[in-house]
Amino acid sequence: MFRCGAGALAGALRPLSPAPRGRAAAGKLLQRWSALVERQQSTRGAGSSVPQGSGASSGIALIVGLSTIGAGAYVYKTLRENKERFTSRVTTITTRSQEKESSPPDTDAAAQGKAAPGAQPEVPSHVPFLLIGGGTAAFAAARSIRARDPGARVLIVSEDPALPYMRPPLSKELWFSDDPNVTETLRFRQWNGKERSIYFQPPSFYVPVRDLPYVENGGVAVLCGKKVVHMDVRGSTVKLSDGTQISYDKCLIATGGSPRNLPAIERAGKDVQQRLTLFRKIEDYKKLEKISREVKSITIIGGGFLGSELACALGRRARSRGLEVIQLFPENGNMGKVLPEYLSNWTTEKVRREGVNVMPNAVVKSVSVSGKRLVIKLKDGRKVETDHIVAAVGLEPNVELAKSAGLEVDSDFGGFRVNAELQARSNIWVAGDAACFYDIKLGRRRVEHHDHAVVSGRLAGENMTGAAKPYWHQSMFWSDLGPNVGYEAIGLVDSSLPTVGVFAKATAKDTPKSATEQSGTGIRSESETEAEASEVHVPPGSSPAPQVPKQGEDYGKGVIFYLRDKVVVGIVLWNIFNRMPIARKIIKDGEEHEDLNEVAKLFNIHED
Repeated sequence: MFRCGAGALAGALRPLSPAPRGRAAAGKLLQRWSALVERQQSTRGAGSSVPQGSGASSGIALIVGLSTIGAGAYVYKTLRENKERFTSRVTTITTRSQEKESSPPDTDAAAQGKAAPGAQPEVPSHVPFLLIGGGTAAFAAARSIRARDPGARVLIVSEDPALPYMRPPLSKELWFSDDPNVTETLRFRQWNGKERSIYFQPPSFYVPVRDLPYVENGGVAVLCGKKVVHMDVRGSTVKLSDGTQISYDKCLIATGGSPRNLPAIERAGKDVQQRLTLFRKIEDYKKLEKISREVKSITIIGGGFLGSELACALGRRARSRGLEVIQLFPENGNMGKVLPEYLSNWTTEKVRREGVNVMPNAVVKSVSVSGKRLVIKLKDGRKVETDHIVAAVGLEPNVELAKSAGLEVDSDFGGFRVNAELQARSNIWVAGDAACFYDIKLGRRRVEHHDHAVVSGRLAGENMTGAAKPYWHQSMFWSDLGPNVGYEAIGLVDSSLPTVGVFAKATAKDTPKSATEQSGTGIRSESETEAEASEVHVPPGSSPAPQVPKQGEDYGKGVIFYLRDKVVVGIVLWNIFNRMPIARKIIKDGEEHEDLNEVAKLFNIHED
């Protein structure tokens, strides 16, 4: 047997600590082996009694022993390095936790749905999903992305200082609240009496921006009060207003739109501008609500959805507070661009009954300041004196990024032109008010309604995670003139098109209030966004046709069909609710109908 003395073994082990590295380590280890072999051979030659034939076995034992020693040294070195890395990681986590605990809490700002004042959060340099814009479309896309990819990291960059919220209540339910602190809480009662917040989700739903790259299961973060000012499509990078740059894998543009102004007001100067509200955001609602308590007269310019809703909302205060509310517009009646003339005239009388001085066929020529009041001169010579003006004359899509990004803007409808999958480029999608898409049934369109923002945002989110689905949905929109009169519409609803209206007497159930009691939500499209009737069967015209109310009669409830080449392309459901899937199916089928009175029966308008 080969024997090695304790002293020789100790001498071989001592140089192994600390363990040498690289080629130098290998050379030194070879030198030790050679010295140890030579020492053993000299010992054998001095008179060992071990037979000569056992030399090979001794050499093998030597090699095995040294290999074991080398393996032990390697394990020691690896464990030591792992310990150092573990210690470093624990120190980093502890330091970050201490910094988080020592930083001032921002719960007050979060409770209001805002970023902490003056906060400069650490912004990640790269995110997998970047959503530009903080409105309904962006929020719907974020939820859709997370639904299909639960570990996704989504960053919303919003110019708005508030977290994502729904806009419809700003001109509807919030104005009918009896809570004196409603402008701070932004909570309201729906027509069905249930209370909810204007925000889609509380602050706890979102991940802090600085933590987005590190959270285990991903999440949605919102960078409030920041604007994307430049977009490098080739480099998949955007630059913010403060110079920060963020790269992305996939990007959604959901920049929405900005309220239009009248040229006559833009030319008027600062004195007039200071008494003007362009209604769009939470700040605009708060400002107008405060003003309505302080002035004696407010004039709303615009007879569309927003203008008519605000007129009715403010008209409610006209009686109790002595506020004069004036509404003027160039059309013959309220919502004259949408409703047929007879129904537009009825709507105008309804708004007047709410306490509003409605002035149709009014075109603004100029606006000036006279003393402490504003003077609005109309082209027909009439003058209107007021204290404050609200301009509700439409929306201009925000397409400033098109220039730097090299994206196409539609010359007819405005907005970014996208394909059927809402793509503008291979890794860029557009949704909401800013998207100009092709409708296979109705042609190229751009829609500015809540339901479209929800559906297009959701579809964009699905396609950003590989769904490759086309946009087929016919979005709906609704307008309420208080809790007792409202309508829902779908498709092309243009008063210049031929229309056929079928009406019946309304019951207590035929109101927006009753509709929300049945659906459980005041945002009615939430309950029927993508619903579609599986089959629509029009019965033969055997029963008597329903009687259409004559001019001047009360249009309690009914269906208005809008036709193009004898095909129904748009439908308005007047005080008829929760029937939108049927309307959507009729438009999708695109068939001619000989008797629309029979089609109207599908909506059960004669049920008590």
